[in-house]
Order: sequence, then structure tokens, then C-alpha cells
Amino acid sequence: MKAAAGRSDSIAQINRNKKSAFDVQVFLDSAGVARTIAQYRRSQKIYSQGDSATSVMYIQKGGVKLSVVSTVGKEAIVALLGPGDFFGEGCLAGLPFRMGTATAITPTTVLLIEKKEMIRVLHKEHRLSDRFIAYLLTRNIRVEEDLVDQLFNSTEKRLARTLLLLARYGKEDQPQKMLPKVSQEALAEIVGTTRSRVNVFMNKFRKLGFIRYNGGLHIHNSLLSVILRE
Repeated sequence: MKAAAGRSDSIAQINRNKKSAFDVQVFLDSAGVARTIAQYRRSQKIYSQGDSATSVMYIQKGGVKLSVVSTVGKEAIVALLGPGDFFGEGCLAGLPFRMGTATAITPTTVLLIEKKEMIRVLHKEHRLSDRFIAYLLTRNIRVEEDLVDQLFNSTEKRLARTLLLLARYGKEDQPQKMLPKVSQEALAEIVGTTRSRVNVFMNKFRKLGFIRYNGGLHIHNSLLSVILRE
């Protein structure tokens, strides 16, 4: 019980850490940072494993999953990201190619900032560089938790955690109760199970009042009890 509580607390803490007096989006909009706005359809690849790594991305709207494929073709979901998250930052460390694949899980809008421009801004604007470093540290913690979740938790708990993350649980500045349209097939792929299993647990969550369908999928904080349960 204590370990489960620790995991759920860290989900909320990671999202709370994103709230800051320094608004990254406002900075990017006002500081003359050279960037390109790109829009992606649900299930559209933003980049693929092995592509040239030339830019950093910042999510304005929607959601992105990061995945990697092994040499034998097995795919693993590395992280789920949403508005306010950066990704593709490996190029800043000198990686010439993308180490994984980024795919939009809902209609998504991202800012693409070229590597040289991002390096210039990070050197010039200390507030952004501090925020960026803090973001990378907290995201690394969440990626580790995602791995633990995949290795040790049941399908039911993995699905509950995925729904809470997609709903931006614990994000105080813009709490999101309703998810953008995400199919059960997509949830099954993220969780690592079958659509029929997802359907069973979604019906269970609905009957227990953890979720409801009303013009979209609404997530209640009570879903957290599934993660806390031993």
C-alpha cells in the first residue's frame, strides 16, 4: 500500500512541478524564438526511430506517445506526454538519430524548434534553461515509473494510471477532466494488452463511477483508488 501511494504521489508531484511562475509557452510566444508550428492527426507519426535528430518539440495541444522497437520488432511505450511537455531533446546531447518513435495519440499541435535555435535560447535565457532542466529531471522520474508500472502492475492498474496521466492528474494550473478522443484500441496499445481487456475494465470503471461518458470521456479523481489498492 505504501509503495502504491508513493507512486501515485509522484504522479501528482511531477505534474505540480510543471506549474511555475515562468510560463514556457508565453516565453516562446514573446521572445522571438524561431520555431515552426506543426499539426498532426491521431495516430500520425511525428518522427520515427532512426530519423535524423535536428529539432526539439514542445506540445501545445494534444498528446504524444514515445515508443521504441527492438531488433526483433517488439514495441515498448516509453512515455506519454501532453501539453507543456518537451520531447526530441536527444539532439541537444549530440545524438544524430532519433532513438525512438513519437506518435500523436490525439489531434496534436507542436512547436518545432531547430537544434541550433534551442541551444542559443538555453544559453541566453537562464530562466528557460532552469525550467528545461527541471522538466527533464521530473520526466526521467516518470519514465522510470512507467517502466515499473509495465513490469509489476496489473493490466487494471496500468489502464487506470494511463487514464490519469492522459487526464493530466495533479496538474493544478489547467486541470483536465475530459480526455480528447482516444480509442480503446489506442489505450490497449499504450497499456500493452488487448482491446477486449480494456473494454472490460472501462465498463468496470464506469459502473464504479470512476469514469463517465458524456460528450467525451470524463475521468474522476476517484480512479486513483485503483492504483492505491493492493
